[in-house]
Amino acid sequence: MRCSRLEKASLASRFSSNLRKVDHKAPRLVPLDALRGLIIVLMALDHANHFIAQQHSPGEYWGGPFPVYHSALPFLTRLVTHLVAPGFFFLMGAGMVLFADSRRKRGWSEWAIVRHFLVRGGLLIALQLLVVNRAWELSPGGWGLDVYIGVLFALGGTMILGSLLSWLEPGVLLSLTGALVMGTELLTPDPSLWNQPLDPLRRVLLVPGGTPALWVNYPVLPWLGLVTFGMAFGHWLADDARRAFAQALKLGAAFVLAFTVLRALDGFGNVRPRQGDTWIDLLNVVKYPPSITFILLTTGVNLMIVGLFGRANEKLWRFLQPLVVFGRVPLFFYLAHLFLYAGLGLWLTPGGTSIPEMIPYWLLGLLILYPLCLWYGRLKHRQPASSILRLF
Repeated sequence: MRCSRLEKASLASRFSSNLRKVDHKAPRLVPLDALRGLIIVLMALDHANHFIAQQHSPGEYWGGPFPVYHSALPFLTRLVTHLVAPGFFFLMGAGMVLFADSRRKRGWSEWAIVRHFLVRGGLLIALQLLVVNRAWELSPGGWGLDVYIGVLFALGGTMILGSLLSWLEPGVLLSLTGALVMGTELLTPDPSLWNQPLDPLRRVLLVPGGTPALWVNYPVLPWLGLVTFGMAFGHWLADDARRAFAQALKLGAAFVLAFTVLRALDGFGNVRPRQGDTWIDLLNVVKYPPSITFILLTTGVNLMIVGLFGRANEKLWRFLQPLVVFGRVPLFFYLAHLFLYAGLGLWLTPGGTSIPEMIPYWLLGLLILYPLCLWYGRLKHRQPASSILRLF
């Protein structure tokens, strides 16, 4: 009996050790993966709301009609998903710096690192135009757009521009972040000019909106500020991960406080004034392009979440492991989930559903995608650094 207990203890010890090796092999990366996994799950909720419930918000644009919510549930369903886009850009910036740091230690030249980012950025743009837009064409009631500039296009564009910036010091990156965020606010047209025609290049770079021939949700430059901020955070992680995660908690709280002040003042930083005086109106902010209040609220919450993940113990990490699985294959998940939820909507809910009735379909999609992401993550990990599978 004693021998059996020792064997069991040994096996348990080995299992625990192996778990630590998987989860804590790169401690500065695992909380980032978990945050990415969380926002991926929320992204799936947003797109299930679009394809299955058919109750997605028309979009919080700088001009034109603004979304109006008559009850809390539709608004909260939209609000939590606001964490997604800024989280992706922020995490991409941090990941670029950490990737560059690790590759320099492996002997990569600066040009090889830049080339990797250029190739990956170009791939994201191509996937937007050639693959992702085909999924959006499966939207309920049709799509009706010839060319759509979505989040993958902006991620690719900001990665290409960011490839030239990863070597900058955090202070310079933060200054550049401030200039980009302020510039977006100052250069966004007045809401009364919503129907005015704009040059296509200005659309792609700065001002969302357009016509069925070219519709832009994610112009490149307004989102570049979140990438440069993520790069600064990546430098902090490379220097001292524990300290960086502690700073994230404090900085996130400061961002949310700043949001509260700017939103209460209802002036500069909001792009357009509040639509009313309810708590929904307070939190219903401009996303296209990201207003300063939108950035402060969403990035503040994301920073606090990643700061808390950075403090997680081993017991909590076992609970969070599914998020890590999703977070390590974001592009694979993104491409797969769009077609999955579009297919489920066309097959099972052609007339739409209520939001509560949509939730089981959202969870079903996650259950289907989890083993696929687990399999692909393991496959990806076994590939050499030069493999194209590493890009997904």
